[in-house]
Amino acid sequence: GDKAFAQFLTDEIKEEKKIQKHKSLPKVSGGWELEVHGTEAKLVRKIAGEKITVTFNINNSIPPSAEDDTQEGQKPDEQEPELTSTPNFVVEVIKDDTKQTLVLDCHYPEDEIGHEGEEESDIFTIREVSFQPTGESDWKDTNYTLNTDSLDWALYDHLMDFLADRGVDNTFADELIELSTALEHQEYIKFLEDLKSFVKCQ
Repeated sequence: GDKAFAQFLTDEIKEEKKIQKHKSLPKVSGGWELEVHGTEAKLVRKIAGEKITVTFNINNSIPPSAEDDTQEGQKPDEQEPELTSTPNFVVEVIKDDTKQTLVLDCHYPEDEIGHEGEEESDIFTIREVSFQPTGESDWKDTNYTLNTDSLDWALYDHLMDFLADRGVDNTFADELIELSTALEHQEYIKFLEDLKSFVKCQ
């Protein structure tokens, strides 16, 4: 059984490498530095007096619906539809002269429905906003967290503009999807390879 499993994994890895779009991770334009720790990625950008970090994790970042449609009636030579990773991401804005960090929790809506009658809808939304003490790794539940569901739309628009001014806009969100998808695929291949060596290990 294990032999067949290992063989299956070998073929699977070959296939996945064939469809791998990026051998190295795509860059995000706008001078963002990338750090990757396993499944967590962090993009950092410094602008006058501020440091902006965007953190996301590729685990559970692929919407579930993508996998259900492929099995039925698929001809053997048809490519499976491409899986896209749309992780939630957290933007932290740290100003040099304050002890506080503004934290914005953003996500990609499942269905891209904009507000009625808007020409251009945003591909990501801000879900929550809070202040956290700068440099603390554990965020406090006692800090007020603003949920955007019930937010005055003018304030929400200003928050979106505030992010856009710092390079977090639709272009960035698109490139983040590219990066996250490439990272997810890379980790998936690595997982298959680890699984293969694990299965073969006597």
